[in-house]
Amino acid sequence: MLRHMRLHILLDDDLVAEIDRRAGERKRSDFIARIVRDAIDDENRWDEIEAGLGVLTDDEHEWDADAANWVRAQRHDTSRTG
Repeated sequence: MLRHMRLHILLDDDLVAEIDRRAGERKRSDFIARIVRDAIDDENRWDEIEAGLGVLTDDEHEWDADAANWVRAQRHDTSRTG
């Protein structure tokens, strides 16, 4: 069951006008919820990226020995899809 919580937030008049222009006056909540959800998704992605920093050392990549040869091999790999 989806629950909703009412929040009281203050926004500048020009920001509210832009929200209304983009979403419509009767759709403010849905628009703001979508924007906040997208921003949280972005923050979570950055958290994951930052958590992965430094996991690989400089000598653990398949391409370290010869990057150009590794790229050529990837281009000719028929087992890959896409």
